[in-house]
Order: sequence, then structure tokens, then C-alpha cells
Amino acid sequence: MSLVTHPGFPRIGLKRELKRALEAHWRGETPVEALLDAARELRARHWRLARDAGADVVPCNDFSLYDHVLDTAVLFDAIPERYRALFADSRLDGYFAMARGHRRDGHDLHALEMTKWFDTNYHYLVPELHAGQHFALTGDKPLAELREAQALGHRARPVLLGPVSFLLLSKTVDGSDRLALLDRLLPAYAELLRQLAEAGAEWVQLDEPCLVLDQDADDHAAYRKAYAALAAANGPRILLASYFGALGDNLALATELPVDGLHVDLVRAPQQLDAVLDALPAGRVLSAGVVDGRNVWRSRPGQVLPLLRKAHTRLGGERLWLAPSCSLLHVPIDLEAETTLPAERRASMAFAKQKLEELRAYADALAGHPEAEAALLAQQTLLDRQAGQAGVLNPAVRGRLQALSPQSALRRSAYASRRVVQAEVLALPPLPTTTIGSFPQTDELRQARAAHRTGKLADKAYEDRLKAEVERVVRFQEEIGLDVLVHGEPERNDMVEYFGEQLDGYLFTKLGWVQSYGSRCVKPPVIWGDVARPAPMTVRWSAFAQSLTDKPMKGMLTGPVTMLQWSFVRDDLPRETVCRQIALALRDEVHDLEAAGIRAIQIDEPALREGLPLRRADWPTYLAWAVECFRITAGGVRDATQIHTHMCYSEFNDIIEAVAAMDADVISIETSRSRMELLDAFVRFRYPNGIGPGVYDIHSPRVPTQEEMLALLRKALEVLDAGQLWVNPDCGLKTRDWAEVEPALRRMVGCARQLRTDIVA
Repeated sequence: MSLVTHPGFPRIGLKRELKRALEAHWRGETPVEALLDAARELRARHWRLARDAGADVVPCNDFSLYDHVLDTAVLFDAIPERYRALFADSRLDGYFAMARGHRRDGHDLHALEMTKWFDTNYHYLVPELHAGQHFALTGDKPLAELREAQALGHRARPVLLGPVSFLLLSKTVDGSDRLALLDRLLPAYAELLRQLAEAGAEWVQLDEPCLVLDQDADDHAAYRKAYAALAAANGPRILLASYFGALGDNLALATELPVDGLHVDLVRAPQQLDAVLDALPAGRVLSAGVVDGRNVWRSRPGQVLPLLRKAHTRLGGERLWLAPSCSLLHVPIDLEAETTLPAERRASMAFAKQKLEELRAYADALAGHPEAEAALLAQQTLLDRQAGQAGVLNPAVRGRLQALSPQSALRRSAYASRRVVQAEVLALPPLPTTTIGSFPQTDELRQARAAHRTGKLADKAYEDRLKAEVERVVRFQEEIGLDVLVHGEPERNDMVEYFGEQLDGYLFTKLGWVQSYGSRCVKPPVIWGDVARPAPMTVRWSAFAQSLTDKPMKGMLTGPVTMLQWSFVRDDLPRETVCRQIALALRDEVHDLEAAGIRAIQIDEPALREGLPLRRADWPTYLAWAVECFRITAGGVRDATQIHTHMCYSEFNDIIEAVAAMDADVISIETSRSRMELLDAFVRFRYPNGIGPGVYDIHSPRVPTQEEMLALLRKALEVLDAGQLWVNPDCGLKTRDWAEVEPALRRMVGCARQLRTDIVA
């Protein structure tokens, strides 16, 4: 009979218990023992839930207090020298310093760079390596969690990031070859595998997600060297795991490596099954990822069962494992907690627990259990019926898409002309200062929002509270001397959820949390039908804020690509079609903001690069429709209306032409953690429009000095003209406290003033 398993489970807990435990510890309210106890309880709960849902084997070491890539770096002693003194005092404090930065007890440390995990909204910490890097097995986390699972009676499979992907996902601070470090790294991996085997591990899962990327001959040689060494390590049997796409031209490599099993993604790449079956060596296990680990819809048995029956016929039950396409890290935990969802929508959805139950049903159907086959047939019938329900198709939206013309994506004039008009209308000084949009979301604001949602705070009292907060934020910005203001977004919960709540075609969960990074969790909305805007969404608050000041007030919107990427998207339409629907809805909002007197409008697209296909050959098609959707959103506004966009934690070097093609008047980007490395793209490509390279890392509690910000700005001026440079943080401020934000912004404004003086002199 086919075995049911999964590559990984959500870490945060149904009610974000890990977030609460982490943040209480960071605030100094709870000792480290309380944090570790909470983590232990979550692991036990999740193993039990997976087993009860039908999993025969559960993964271990998929849990992390912050990030699994950071865990791997620390496990193998890839700790930059600047953190080692703190590690000597406290291993956990050193770990969190690498993740968040640290300034106390005589230590002043920047955090590691953070970037997106492939094309997901999960962020990982980028390990810093150098030529001659030393590696050693210095921790026991995988071993300890294996023993923990075994003691609770589970068949457990340790999960590790594979050595080649670990190196490829790292950066070398001296520009040396990452893969040249493989010989130094492999003995540490081999030692860990030996220890896991001695502890009773039958299998170990080595994740090599880079196998779905474009890989060259040097990469292939590294995989061959690595797995030859690990196969000789006397460790457990190795399951080599790929996900997020097809192996493609790396398939021959993956199937020739001396491993015992191969996991493949048959959700994103079902077409690869025949080639995988043909190439799979005799005796090799195939872990078939047939249930979507990245979306919340139930699988379609009419599509899945033929794949599984083909594989079952070729391999037999013992060599065929059933699994989600990738780790369930990217979906919420349990749909049973969503008691307020419409019944017809809830019936078509599956969270982590339900996905394992689906896999159990597929395994039982393959084993000939008639009740399982009947349940899967009923599931397919239900999904077919729902496709015709009201709201799934909106004729007005479809008609508007059909009427789109190339002119819909154009501004009225070229940037050179717009710049002259905007300079006259906005009258900004050189090196204008602004922020990215949000200001701190205090506990008082969150409590007021929760009380209003439950009816405990009347509408007028809630609105008065929000107005007072907007005025506070506006007066603060005026007092410190910011040039282009924002209203602070006190009325908003999440930059995607807030808009989705006001658009047709979306629905929302109560506990559908997923991890973005560390303790940061998001609750992605669910797109189930055609998207339309029934009424203005932001105009009232932006207009109110503008009425409080003579300075320009930015209207703040989340762009169409980010609205798409950070939602759970319907699976019955092409993604670009859904994105164009969102773009048209947002276009209406942009024009209403302009009509209300808002002179600057920011359309955030932090997910633009995240949405890139993993293979470069597929980039042009994606970038064409993604850029078009942004331009549709901003299309047709007057030359005097300044369009901003914002992108964070993205490498721009290889898509800089597409970024320029968006034709935003000003772009703000993250550069503080990378120490302005992202500006390399703007050296090669003379970006013509305004640009604000972030000088303040808001994802760290550390408040930078004015000298640090000044150094970053001077570095930016080496490659940018003073006339195009803006001064801003690298992201919104909602996750920070006022005690951090106030001094940081004062210093940032001080930097701009000093540089203006220097430029004039």
C-alpha cells in the first residue's frame, strides 16, 4: 500500500502561538525556557495532527524558531565573525541577532540580508560565506527533534536543506565561488547523517529545491560530488526532494544521483510524470507531490487519480509515496477552525490537515477501498458544480477585460515631461523625504479594531479613534520635516487583506495564518470569483489626511501583482487574467484618488520579482503581463499626479529593464540590509526616474545612527544623480514601535538636510 507523508508542516500554530511566544521572549517578558516549551508543544501537536489525518510518516526538523535556512547555517557553524562574541554569551541570542539585528550589552549588529524563498511570500535569511569558510557540525537540532518525535511514538523522517542548495542560496561576501566550499561542507553533513542513522532514522529528506532552477555544468558537478559523498556516509536512506516546478533538464541528473527516493512536484508540473517514471532507476521510491502545498483548494480527483494510477501501475504500492507538492508551510493549518466561511466555499477548500486527509483518501482508493473512491468522486462532482455558482463569473468584469486596449496601459506623457510638471506642482526640495506608507500599529489600535469588529466599539467612536491617530501621524511628520506625507494606515489590518475585504470575488478566513518571516504572519485572502471594486476603498482617509496639511499626501494602494501573489488565487483561470481584473479595480481607485486632490499615489509592488517563473525562459511572458497590469492601474492619470511604487527584498539586476518599463515616477527599494548592493543594477542600467533606496532597515528593532544612514546615501549618490534621489526607509513601519520609529525618522530627515547642504556647497 502506498505510504502517505509530507515534506514539512506549518510552524506557527493554529492561533500563532509561536509568534506570541517569540515576541514575549524578545520583549523580555518570558525566559528562554518558556519559548522552548512552547516550541516543543507545537511540534508535538503538529506531529499528532498529521498522524491523525492519515500520515504514515511525519517529518522532523522542519520546525524552526525563525527560519530553516538560518538553522542550517548555524547548525554547520556558518556564523559570520561579527556574531561570534554574542553566540559565546548565548547561542539563542546570537541566532536571533543574525535574524533581527542586535544592539545592547556592548553588541551592535546588523541582521543578515533577507530575501524571498523562490517564488513564495516566505522570506529566508541569506547565509554569509567567504573563501576558506570553515564548517563543522556544532548543533544537534535535527537529532534532538528526531528523538523527540520517536519518544512520542512517531515514525519520523528528518528534513534538511541539501548541501548544494544551501550553498547556492547563500552569498559570499568576498565574491568567491560558493560551490568551491562544497568540499569543506560535506564532512559536516556526512557526520550528521551518521548520527541520525545511529539514532534510528530510516530515511532523511534532503531538500534540493534549486534542482527546478536553471543549473549549469558546475552545479551538476556539485550535485554529483555531494551525493556521492553522502551516499558513502553510512547514513539513513536519502529522499531527494525537489518542488515548486519541473525538474526539466535536471531530471537526468536527479535520477542518476545515488539516492533512494525522489520527491517531485506534480501539481505545478504534472506533465513531468511520464519522464520521471521512465528515468527512475529500479528500486527507487517516487514521492508524488499531487496535492497543492501552496494553495487552499481541494485537489481535483479527475486530474489526480489518473496520474496516481499510472504511477501505481509502473511502481507498485511500496515504491509510490503520496505527498503534497511541497512543504505545507505555505498554507494554514486546519479548515475546521473556519466556522464562519460560506458552506459552499468551505467545501471546496483544504488546509494542511485536510490535504493530508485527501492524500489518505487517494492512498485508500489506490488500495481498492470503495468508500475512498466514492468520496473522491463526490469531491470532483462538488468542484464541478461550484464552477457555475453565482459570483464565480461576473459578465461586467469579463466585458471590461475584453474592451482593454493598448492605450489603457499608457500615461499621458513621457516621464521627462511629467517630471517638469510635478516639480512645479509639488515644489519639493532636493533629496525629498518620505516613508513607505504605514506607521506603527499600536496595541491600542489593534484592540480598537478588534472591538469594532465584534460590535463592542461603536462606528463613530472607532472612526474618531482613527481620525485622532491619522492627525497624530500627520503632525509628527510635519514636526520632523518630512516632505511627502502619508496618513499612516491605522484603519488597515494587512496591505492585501484590507483591499480584498472591499473587493468582490474575495473571501476571508479567521485563522488562515501563514508565516512570512520569523514571527511575521499574514492571513492571505482567497480569490474565488471575478474581481471588481463596488465602491472607493481609500479615498475618504487619504482626503481627510490631505485636509490636515498643505504638504503633499500620498495615497497608498497595493498593486495588482502583489494582490495576486499574496492571495490564495482561484485555480480555474490563468493568473494573468485574474491580475488584469485586479488592475482594473485598482485603476478606478487611482482615478478617484486623483479626483479627490491627492497629488501623489503609491502603488506598492513588493511581489513583482517574487512572481517570476523559476526558469528564465519563462520570464519574458510573465514580465510582460505583470508590467502591463501595473501600467493599467496607473494608466491615464494626469502628468501632475506623481505615481510611486515600492519593492522590497528583491534583486533587480536581472529585471531592471522591466522595472523601468513600469514607468513609475518614483520607485523606493530595500537596500539597507544589503548595504546598497542592489544599486549595482542602476549602475549598469541608467534608471531614468526617481528612486529612493531605503536607508533604514525596518525589519530589525535596531535603530540606525545618522552616520550610518548618511554613509548609505553617499554611497547611493556615487551611482545616482542627486536630482533623482529620494530618502526613505526600506519598508512600511507598521511592525515597529514608536520608540524606534521616531528617532530613526528624525535621523533620516537630518541626513537629507545635511546632504542638501553638502550638495549646495
